[in-house]
Amino acid sequence: MEIREEAKDAEKKSLNFIEQKVVEDLAAGKNDGRLQTRFPPEPNGYLHIGHAKAICLDFGLAAKYGGVCNLRFDDTNPTKEDAEYVEAIKEDIQWLGFKWGNEYYASDYFPQLFDFALRLIREGKAYVDEQPSELIAAQKGTPTKAGTESPYRNRPVEESLALFQQMAEGKVEEGRMVLRAKIDMANSNMHFRDPIIYRVLKTPHHRTGNRWQVYPMYDFAHGQSDFFEGVTHSWCTLEFVVHRPLYDYFIDELKEGKDLDDHRPRQTEFNKLNLNYTLLSKRNLLVLVKEGVVSGWDDPRMPTLCGFRRRGYTPDSIRKFVDKIGYTTYDALNDFALLESSVREDLNATATRVSAVLHPIRLTLTNYPEGQVETMQVVNNPEDETAGTHPIRFSRHLWIEAEDFMEDAPKKYFRMTPGQEVRLKNAYIVKCTGCRKDADGKVTEVFAEYDPETRSGLPGADRKVKGTIHWLSQEHCLRAEVRLYDRLWKDENPRDELARLQEELQCTPIEAMRRMLNPQSLEIRPDCYVEEFLSDAQPLAHFQFQRIGYFCVDKDSRPGHLVFNRTATLKDSWAKVASK
Repeated sequence: MEIREEAKDAEKKSLNFIEQKVVEDLAAGKNDGRLQTRFPPEPNGYLHIGHAKAICLDFGLAAKYGGVCNLRFDDTNPTKEDAEYVEAIKEDIQWLGFKWGNEYYASDYFPQLFDFALRLIREGKAYVDEQPSELIAAQKGTPTKAGTESPYRNRPVEESLALFQQMAEGKVEEGRMVLRAKIDMANSNMHFRDPIIYRVLKTPHHRTGNRWQVYPMYDFAHGQSDFFEGVTHSWCTLEFVVHRPLYDYFIDELKEGKDLDDHRPRQTEFNKLNLNYTLLSKRNLLVLVKEGVVSGWDDPRMPTLCGFRRRGYTPDSIRKFVDKIGYTTYDALNDFALLESSVREDLNATATRVSAVLHPIRLTLTNYPEGQVETMQVVNNPEDETAGTHPIRFSRHLWIEAEDFMEDAPKKYFRMTPGQEVRLKNAYIVKCTGCRKDADGKVTEVFAEYDPETRSGLPGADRKVKGTIHWLSQEHCLRAEVRLYDRLWKDENPRDELARLQEELQCTPIEAMRRMLNPQSLEIRPDCYVEEFLSDAQPLAHFQFQRIGYFCVDKDSRPGHLVFNRTATLKDSWAKVASK
């Protein structure tokens, strides 16, 4: 009995604090033992890696405990939202491996929210304010000083009703009037100081067109939408801690006498996902796209989920990364290297091994018969015995990496240099005999002799040499464009650096961003070579270029013009950079 109890205690301790609350609420029978969550993105941009943390929590726990997670678009600001973003968000969620139970929109509830606002006005709990937004903000006071009441705070109910109706009918210009909740201008929580709950917007909505001229604010729409849908657990990031009392306040006002003690949405906050060398802000990401700093939302340098997908990251790698960093109640800056290690771990187990030469130089085996061609078999993935093999052809004239030859090499250089033997991977041991140079002294061709007794798989192959390099037969390979992507920003914390530069230089965000860009974030190599085996490789197919890194086929790739994106190097190259 004691052993079983200890096992239960150990299991409970292994759960994050949010999951522990779920287990406790279900055990207590709250919300009739139901678990219903929601993922509520605003369709004003593409999802980024930070959203993956919320997605994994919302969908993951619902699935684990037999609940349902709905997808709800918080589309309350038509000036920033678009149907394009709606479809992109759905695609990203499905790519991560999740399915929603129902699809909702905050705009579905505009009639109920409008009626709720009218009720608050009739009950003397809301009023129309005609002051400019700057003055309203100034009257809020400070956390230690009470705010100043609006001169319109006690206007007659009938007057506010009539003005709000005019706002709704489009008879009031944007910014001319707002509807505010009448709560407490002296409350220590600034969000209770008569918050704005409706404003006039005349931009057509992506779903409702010109049906509405007034739109609810986030704090007024979010909790009520949870309530309308029957959400039991509402999970938000830490900046919403101070919003939670207002969230509960509006739900209490909405309940109309219903007992909510055990039947209400429960909001819990967790830390955001922050990554070094990464800027996570849809507002700033939109600037990068509009200013042409990147090629689009799916540029492989972008931290968007579609950017990571195009770069070659897998859903498993992102989910594993989120699981590694976990959920806490304090913010932290996570190392991008941990995300890269997750994709390396995943691709090491799944990616097919192939040869590619990114900086080619000619190698001629002077004693190999002219015109002879052999076929070698390459193991597709040594981590997976069921992955099989594929053929690669070998001949007298090869391509090797220029970095794999050095005419005057140091003592511990174990690649190709005159007088030294190396193994050509999956083929023969060869000894370098010299090189040819052009008029400028640049090496244009390397010469070597092969040992026919050392072909891989033969008894002579057991002879040991210290170096192994990869190769491609010049007559049996394909030209390809290879894009070497790296981190977009030079600064470890680009968010803080962006703010610092803007304040110091009094410049626009894009001007500051251009100063922060990593000039090596993209190197395009148009004259690379890859195996014939890759001739039919489809977009997003993953490969390990042996001795180089992990790559995937880009969407720009087509027959006759193959394009590959580097997903990650084989090892973390930034650890050394950061230590310098």
